[in-house]
Amino acid sequence: MLLLSCTNLSRGYDATPLFEDVTFEIHAGERVGFVGPNGAGKTTLLRILAGQDEPDSGKVSLHAGARLGILQQDAAFPPGRTLFQEAKSAFDELLATQVEFERVAEELAACTDETRHNQLAAKFDRLTEILRHHDAFELDHKVESVLSGLGFMQEDFTRDLTTFSGGQQRRLLLAKLLLSAPDVMLLDEPSNHLDIDTTRWLENYLAQQPEGMLVVSHDRYFLDKVVNKIFELHDRHITSYPGNYHQYVRLREERYERRLKEYEAQREYVEKQEEYIRRAHYGQLAKQAQSRVKTLDKLERVDKPTRVEGPRIAFRDVSRSGDVVFHTEDLTKRFGDKLLFENLSFDVQRGKRLGIMGPNGSGKTTLLKILLGDEEATSGLVQRGHLVFPGYLDQHLKILNEEKSVIRAVWPDDDPTQTEQKMRDLLGSFGLQGETVEQPVKSLSGGERSRAALARLTVNGANLLILDEPTNHLDIWACDSLEEALKAYEGTVIVVSHDRYFLNRVVDLLIVLDGDGRSEVVYGNYDTYELLRQARERAAAEQAGRGRKPAEAPAAAGPGRESGGDPAKPARRKRKFPYRKVPEIEADIAFTETKVVELEAALQTADVYRDAPRLRQTMADLEAAKDKLALLYQHWEEAVELNG
Repeated sequence: MLLLSCTNLSRGYDATPLFEDVTFEIHAGERVGFVGPNGAGKTTLLRILAGQDEPDSGKVSLHAGARLGILQQDAAFPPGRTLFQEAKSAFDELLATQVEFERVAEELAACTDETRHNQLAAKFDRLTEILRHHDAFELDHKVESVLSGLGFMQEDFTRDLTTFSGGQQRRLLLAKLLLSAPDVMLLDEPSNHLDIDTTRWLENYLAQQPEGMLVVSHDRYFLDKVVNKIFELHDRHITSYPGNYHQYVRLREERYERRLKEYEAQREYVEKQEEYIRRAHYGQLAKQAQSRVKTLDKLERVDKPTRVEGPRIAFRDVSRSGDVVFHTEDLTKRFGDKLLFENLSFDVQRGKRLGIMGPNGSGKTTLLKILLGDEEATSGLVQRGHLVFPGYLDQHLKILNEEKSVIRAVWPDDDPTQTEQKMRDLLGSFGLQGETVEQPVKSLSGGERSRAALARLTVNGANLLILDEPTNHLDIWACDSLEEALKAYEGTVIVVSHDRYFLNRVVDLLIVLDGDGRSEVVYGNYDTYELLRQARERAAAEQAGRGRKPAEAPAAAGPGRESGGDPAKPARRKRKFPYRKVPEIEADIAFTETKVVELEAALQTADVYRDAPRLRQTMADLEAAKDKLALLYQHWEEAVELNG
């Protein structure tokens, strides 16, 4: 069902178009991710769709009867309301229908006139159907469910709205939009300021909704989980791609390569014709030459394709450090009664990339400072390896002097070997060039400042990069560039990040802090952790299910069970696999997952399909790796349950 359509929309500022002749449709069930470089006009287009801004030309049409809602950026709530009351106000129209339903019911009960009675009965039935269709008798439960999913506690429900932070108030705006469930939802960065658990809940919630959505987001993992179509705003036009973000990346590259081949083929054809015309424009072949001139005049030229490009980011070669960059044993950190983590042990090998993730306040930055020696652990051991030269990028980019020009802020102190040309070349490798390098740091955008800070780290010769939320100010394409640069970097990387897509692409070891003093070391990336987390949840659910058996029911004998014993207790599961330590199995899982990804990537290349034996072997290896991975997961679940 068509919900929203746009025809030939154009909008610009100061005679410079943001976009022009934009045409698209949104149907029920379409969850569209909206991507494009910073400043391309994504938020402006959302405001036009919501009626908060006017296009220079074109038309927006909303299907008759369809409701549209946009995630507001600024909170303005009536005074004296609690969190729960304000959230429930999303149902004001439905609540008014409930009041009308109750009034009609009372009048119907007292009515004695047959004609009026029939009118009231028909209205009563109609209102009943509306309320039933919208589950109007479960409104309080809906409100509680959404507020809890977005991270509010039960005790928050009765608090006055003025006691909440700006971030919490923005979450309330999101809750109200979700509860009102408009036919078309416009969501501008809905996962901003949400922790990973809350973002995971939001992903699952949105993926199950039947409404149409247009979602602006820099969170590529979020887009992968939620959307089923991508609109890319580039070069003032929108291109549509089916599927999630991962499919968009593949299809975008295929489209670019196809159009580039079309352009190059036409250019080669035109050059040949022009060469013929130059050689044959007189004499016996003049007529043929004139005919080809007319053909070229009528030819519809193919423009050279362009694509969104991230800045060039490249780290310099670094000196070699010792094989073990950090060795830690039983690290514990407390602030008063607050336990951040305890008995945390891990090694960081040279050339490896360690990720640290967890909710705000869980101790991520504190752990970095302990590794750097800027803060003492409550207990435990930290040993830094030989010839390790760290460079630290904090969230606020304090490494740069804001008053200096970019080139002077990045220029290393007391280094006579550096020249202006070397510094310009370095900054150019981070996408900073021309007049930009002469501007003061404070005038740069967030993304430009981040890249200048990274350049400052590399010019100082750091062979250990410690990065605290390095993607905070970067758009999708700058993140891609940074990820590729970090994978090519010859030194060691320790990074704190909430960006799950970034952690997936970059890290090979992950420390997860949960905010309640617990920590976990995962031998792999974020997807490895997510698979382990889901397996734990399934195991816990199965264990809880077994624990709910009636006391009088004996445990059933069968595979994995032992008959006999106390009938009130489920029999202990027998081992299916040989005993192995959980971390060893997790390491095997990470290795096998990497192999699966590599084999799947190989099957995406054209070369493998030209060699039939190689194709058969690659497919056989992929199936074998997937089978092994499934067994490893079963082994891991068994070890988690029985090793204790």
